[in-house]
Formats: sequence, structure tokens, C-alpha cells
Amino acid sequence: MGLIRRVRVVSLRSAIAVCISTALFISGCKKEQAVAPPQPPVVSVVEVVRKDVPITFEIVAQTQSSHLVNIHARVSGFLDKRVYTEGEIVKQGQVLFLMDPKPFQAQLTQATAALSMQKASLATARSNLARTKPLAEQNALSQKDLDDASGQFESAAAAVEQAKAQVETAQLNLSYTTITSPVAGVTSAALQTDGTYISSENSLLTTVAVLSPIWVNFSVSENEMQKLLNQTAKGLLQRPKDDSYIVEVVLVDGSVFPHTGRITFADPSFNSQTGTFLIRASVNNPKGMLRPNQFVRVRLKGAMRPRAILLPQAAIQQGTKGHFVWVVGKDGKVDQRPVVVGEWHENDWFIFEGLASGDQVVVEGSLSLRPDVLVTVKPYSAGREAPVAADNKPKTDAAKAGK
Repeated sequence: MGLIRRVRVVSLRSAIAVCISTALFISGCKKEQAVAPPQPPVVSVVEVVRKDVPITFEIVAQTQSSHLVNIHARVSGFLDKRVYTEGEIVKQGQVLFLMDPKPFQAQLTQATAALSMQKASLATARSNLARTKPLAEQNALSQKDLDDASGQFESAAAAVEQAKAQVETAQLNLSYTTITSPVAGVTSAALQTDGTYISSENSLLTTVAVLSPIWVNFSVSENEMQKLLNQTAKGLLQRPKDDSYIVEVVLVDGSVFPHTGRITFADPSFNSQTGTFLIRASVNNPKGMLRPNQFVRVRLKGAMRPRAILLPQAAIQQGTKGHFVWVVGKDGKVDQRPVVVGEWHENDWFIFEGLASGDQVVVEGSLSLRPDVLVTVKPYSAGREAPVAADNKPKTDAAKAGK
């Protein structure tokens, strides 16, 4: 029994020794692994390149007829018939309404008869003057007789001219019973029904709105206008010569209207109620696709940001002091660089200040970076960039202009 006890004690001690040795060995391995030097983080970079970038401003707008004509009756009388279809496009000179012409035809007949009578009186006065004049020269008649004959002739001639004017007036009144459209455009509803007596109080019959060209009105806020002026003064924005922007119209379904236009009017007065300046563009609308009072969007093309810097959104970081990027120096170490950002442009961000041509900016792999950390760089591939959430996107030039 004593021998067996000694053997058990020796075995237990041996097992303990083996465990202690194993633990020391494992601890030594961990120490060797801990002291192994870390590998430099791999980051994707883009090189800053300045280039001219065309930009587009997109703004909410509303259409307006370039020529809205109120169709009034010029004479008083009964409205016989409306001969156009409400809401249809009419041509210039097309008949819209017919009034009862009989009273005006009677007036024309009366005026014509009066003219004939005056012409007869004029012929009699002319003959009388022709007989009186030679006799007066021979002293066969007195000067008074010549003067009376001359006065009757001139009076008859004036009466003829007056009668001609009355005939012309009667002809005009008769022609006014046929009411035509003075322009080509789209008609509105008829305001008076057939059989209504038309006078000066209810003479408005309908309206005709010219569709081509059509006006597109939009507004630019005072702040946005001042911002554009400041950027132009700093060389960050180059506007087209004479502000001759190309105006493109975007319809409600997102499709682009086939005809472009030009800005034809900019209101010099500031609207204190809306805080905006009114701008108007004129767009050809030959098929009448655009109708007055539609809401559309306009794109103003022609501006440019000269020698601009664009960076992917993933390269821009937000800190307590503002935006910054990580820049890889010539020694392969990274450093924080504060930047001034501009607007969103497609999938990139404009950088107005803080970077220069040739700078290597980190796009991917920046989450674990610290200043003066040595990194391994590789070119950035734009196709791998994750999409940016809509809430995190900065406003574009177009979106800001549409405020």
C-alpha cells in the first residue's frame, strides 16, 4: 500500500509539472506573436485633378401664355351661335361667335341710301356752280350768287364724305357680328350662351391663349442670387456670356421637352413678399404640348466651374471643426486636411478650398486612420463605392437653385 501511495504522489507531481511547462510554453508563444510588427493599412486613393466642369441649375417653374387675348363683342345685340369647340386650338381668323346681323344690315342699307342722296345733291350743286361761275364773270350774276353756289357745292361735298363715313361705320358694325380669333391659340369656355343679349356689361365672350411661344416663369431667391454673384467674383463659377443660358424644360413624368428656350426677361424689382426675383424664359411650343399654368422644372445650362476639384463622397469626413479629408504625403503617411465643400455634382462633391492638384486623397479605408500613420495605397475604383443615402447627400447646384 505504501508503495502504491508513493507511485500516485510521483504521478501527480509529474502531471503538475507538465501542465506548468505547457502553460509557460503557450505564454511564450503569445509574447512572440504580440511583438510581431503590424502591417500598414491598405487604403484606396484618388489623385486631385482640376478640370472645367459644366453645371446645370434645376428650378421649379410654371408656364404662362405669351399672349392672352380676351374676346369681346364690339357691338350690342343678340348672340346667335357659338361656332367653336370649347378648349380646342383655333387658328388666327377662325370664327368663334355669330351675332344677329339683321339690325346692322338694315343700318348699312339706310346709310347707303343716305350716301346716294348726298351724291345726288352734290351733282346738282356742281352743275349749279358750273352755270353760275361764267355768268358771274360776265357780271350777269352778282358775286353773292357765285358765293351761294360755291357754298352749296362745298356743303354737298362735305355731306357726301359724312355719308361715306356712316356707310363705313355700318359696314364695320355688320362685320363685328362675326367674331373671329385675332391669334392662333387654345380657347377657354364660352362665358355667354346662345340667345343672350350682349351689351357693354357682358361683352366678354371667351379668351384665347397663345401656345407658341410659351413663357416659363421661375424665381431665384435673394440668397441664391447673391451666392452665385459671390462665386462668380471668386472665380468659382463662370456664367455664360450675357447670361444666355439654354433653358431645358422637364415635364412632370421626368421626360425632357423636345424644344429648348432662352431667358427673355429678368424682373429688376425684388419681390419682398416671396423673397425672390422673377425670371422668364420663352420656349417654342409648336404642337401645344405645354399648356398655361402647368408646373414643370427648368434646367439652366451653360454655366461652368473652371478648374474645379471633384471628390467622391466617401472621401469627405465630418469632424467637430467641419469637413476634412485624409491626404497621403510623399513619405506614405496620412494627415488630416480641412476642406471647404461646395455642392453635390452627380456622384461627387465639389471642393472649393483645402486641396491642390496632385494631392493623394484617401477614399476607402479611412475609418482606422490616425495622423502620421504609414499606409499602403492603391488606386480607387469608383465602381466599388457604396451608394450614398439620400439624407446624407449634400444639395446640388440644381436643388439649391430650386429653393
